[in-house]
Amino acid sequence: MPLGTRPAARALAASVLRYGLLVPAPGCVVLGRDTSAKPRSHACFSSTPRRRNSAHDETPPPSAAKEAPTEPPPPPPSPFQYDTQEPDYDTSQYHSLPRTFGTNQYMHINEELRQSLRQLLWQFKAPIRYAFAYGSGVFSQGTASSKDKPMIDLIFGVTYTQHWHSLNLTEHREHYSFLGRLGSGVVARVQDDFGAGVYFNTYVELNGMMVKYGVVSLDTFCRDLADWETLYLAGRMHKPVKILRDDARVRLANQANLLSALRVALLLLPEQFTEEQLYHTIAGISYMGDPRMNLRAENPHKVANIVANQLQNFRRLYFPLVDTLPNLVFKGDPAGTPPRDTQLLQDMDPVRRGNMVRRLPKAFRKRLYFQYQRKWQIPQLEYERLVGTEEQERVEGRKGGPFEQRIAEDIAGIRREVHAVIRSTIGWPSTSQSVKGLLTTGWVKTWRYLREKIRKFRTAKKSSP
Repeated sequence: MPLGTRPAARALAASVLRYGLLVPAPGCVVLGRDTSAKPRSHACFSSTPRRRNSAHDETPPPSAAKEAPTEPPPPPPSPFQYDTQEPDYDTSQYHSLPRTFGTNQYMHINEELRQSLRQLLWQFKAPIRYAFAYGSGVFSQGTASSKDKPMIDLIFGVTYTQHWHSLNLTEHREHYSFLGRLGSGVVARVQDDFGAGVYFNTYVELNGMMVKYGVVSLDTFCRDLADWETLYLAGRMHKPVKILRDDARVRLANQANLLSALRVALLLLPEQFTEEQLYHTIAGISYMGDPRMNLRAENPHKVANIVANQLQNFRRLYFPLVDTLPNLVFKGDPAGTPPRDTQLLQDMDPVRRGNMVRRLPKAFRKRLYFQYQRKWQIPQLEYERLVGTEEQERVEGRKGGPFEQRIAEDIAGIRREVHAVIRSTIGWPSTSQSVKGLLTTGWVKTWRYLREKIRKFRTAKKSSP
């Protein structure tokens, strides 16, 4: 089966939902590997919704004719269901996906606002491959943030950053700071080589709306979604966003990003928790290392406001993924139950949680491993043997071994270590990106932006009980 074809992409998309990895589903053809094994059926794209993850799902009893009278009764069925097959696959050449794949990422907003946001993209002649809107200008974050007309936040994914800025400078020179006078080469260099790889133009008026838009290379964007190199954009995508222009590659990478957010949240949560607690933990990941939270330049209640006012959007975003993770089940039927009251149960078995640790994003996982190597003072040669090589991972699959299982058994410690890794991942890119803002937006706009953030912080503090 040639790469890039729709049947191959459909099988790949099924594997993302089934395994939470960028790997093929059972039966997907893998070039250069033995495909003679009999494929296992799957129902990731069944036309009928499948309620797999419920603690009350029942397993049919074995046939009475096959059961020996002297055998003890079978143990009660576990609410957790596992599929151990874990092949590996390179997804770099997939360019299309089934139309129904990743529809959980599509959020519904007011039709008038949707049309206004789409018209904003028409103001740019430079090619935009992927675009989304986010923040309080698109999704409500509470009554306190709705008194003033908020700025619209946009992110544009482009193929060639210098070419894009060259075209945009010709059309919208007034959007840029003094860097624009130095040409598109300097602008692209500042964007790609400093901070998180995003170039922001702020306080831009388009169609009567105040806009802040960031430009990022699609390669940088997808790497952050898949590997969590900086979590700068991946963290934004953990929360509901409004996709204005879609791209199959980004949609696939973001589905893996959302699954990674679920796994990290499970490492931070106890065995039993509510659906709202899950979303609060996920939404808080990107703010754990944000320096603005410590410098009183951000609303201290922002995470709580985001989750409280977007519970249904969070459910739309994560519910299909929760329903496919084998180590996570709903206690009862969540249909008709509000997220505040819906209970979930996760499997705390070290083997299962060890597999989850192994399937964390690559860059994030390496930082977590290093934390434990230092904590347990593991010699380098022994550490390399425990972790294995990328070649071993490709052959054996991403299954946790003794090292990952030992990490999973450290119930109290793993929360501290994961928090530390999140802070170290986000801290420097976010700080350097803020410093870069002095160059990309200029002193006047930067001071205006900080003043608005500080005002929101003080308003939130005054409104606190």
